This record gives sequence, C-alpha cells and structure tokens, in this order.
Amino acid sequence: MRGVTGEGHRGAELGRELSTAVVMFHEAVGARLGVSAGDQRALALLDRRGPMSAGELAEATGLTPGAITGMIDRLERAGLVRRETDPADRRRVRVSGTGDGARSEVFQGLAAAMEAVVSRYDEAEQRVIADYVGRVVEVLREQTRKLTATHTR
Repeated sequence: MRGVTGEGHRGAELGRELSTAVVMFHEAVGARLGVSAGDQRALALLDRRGPMSAGELAEATGLTPGAITGMIDRLERAGLVRRETDPADRRRVRVSGTGDGARSEVFQGLAAAMEAVVSRYDEAEQRVIADYVGRVVEVLREQTRKLTATHTR
C-alpha cells in the first residue's frame, strides 16, 4: 500500500491543484463581471448550446427552476443575457447570451494562453491530453451526481 505522499496519490494532488486554479480563476472572473462561478457555468452552457428556456437551463445545470430564475435575473442585470420570446411559441421565453465585450475580453487571454500550452504538444500527445481531460470531466460529473443525490435525500 502506498503512503499519502507516495506516487499513488499524484493524480489526487494534480486534481486538487487543477480544481483550486480553476475555482480561483472563476472567482476572479466573477468579481470582474459581478456574477458567481455558477452563473458563469450557466452562461457557458448558453454559449455552447444557444438560446434555452429557463426549464432547459435548469435541467442542464441540475438547479431548481427557482434558482435558475434568480440566476437569469443576475445575469440579465449584469448585461450578460437577455430574455427573448421564443419565435416558435410566443408564450415561451428563451434566454440567450449577449456576447458582452467585457466577458469576451476576460476569456480571450485565457484562450490565447491555453492555445500556447496546447501548441507545445504534438498531435498524439494532444489526443492523450484530451482523453485525460475528458475522463477527469466524467469523474467530476459522476462525483457531482453522487453528492447531489446524497444531499437531496
């Protein structure tokens, strides 16, 4: 059996370092934009998937409809999202990102720095890195589901 400081725990230590760095980055972004890290994640979903209803956003984030309403209100006050009537069903409201310039500016530096990191690796190494990151994301999502399921019982 390996000790706490042995090689067997390198993955856990790397995970903690990565998690801390990501959380601290998003805290700094949140302070700059006036929104929480959770708000930023919802905004990222809207950027990736396009306009969504509040219900769809609640389902995608795992939050309650009430929590999503508050989140959308904060994002709207910050000028980062807008509510629009769904052209397919005028009774329904869809939420979309505004493409706010300040937000783009904040993430442009990160995108450029990450591109510089990735460019240091050849294609085969990039595939291994992508596999690792994808697996880490799967682990985090599964652990999140377990924590959420335990918490809601």
